[in-house]
Amino acid sequence: MLLDSQDDLEVVGEAADGEEGVAAAAALDPDVVLMDIRMPRVDGVTATERLAERGVRPKVLVLTTFDLDEAAARALRAGASGFVLKDAKPEFLLAAVRTVHAGAAVIAPAAIGHLLDTFGSGRVRRDDELAVLSPREREIYDLAGKGLSNAEIAAHEYVSEATVKTHVSRILAKLGLRDRVQLVVHWHAG
Repeated sequence: MLLDSQDDLEVVGEAADGEEGVAAAAALDPDVVLMDIRMPRVDGVTATERLAERGVRPKVLVLTTFDLDEAAARALRAGASGFVLKDAKPEFLLAAVRTVHAGAAVIAPAAIGHLLDTFGSGRVRRDDELAVLSPREREIYDLAGKGLSNAEIAAHEYVSEATVKTHVSRILAKLGLRDRVQLVVHWHAG
């Protein structure tokens, strides 16, 4: 298997459906769960929701057939850290697993526009919602919302990457956002 061929990745379990996947994740405590959206008995969205409800800690990376179907959008809302297409190149899939493991989010590049439409519809950001951010946090919020990496923001703002990470964590907490994907969507929705 592709994942097992990597020195830094280890497959600790497999499941035939979402119900088995939730049980395996609870028992094996993996760092990352690669979750198929469409499975028998319990689908990937419901399984992701159940992991979140149980407080099971693995990051979920969803596999889907389409650029962005409603199920993938629901999985992101349920707590998935990202999604990739089933036909993604092996290098992209491996990079996605490593990225999610490191705490960042991954979205299939072809789906960004659809994702913004899906998450952004009906949400209006009010100025008072952003008033909780300091001026520096607002600058970093804008740069992160445009998709800049921590390194790029650090260079732009003449601060360290660690400082950027601290600001991003505070921004996420203040705005009630789970991760950078939600931050980008939030920024675009306003």
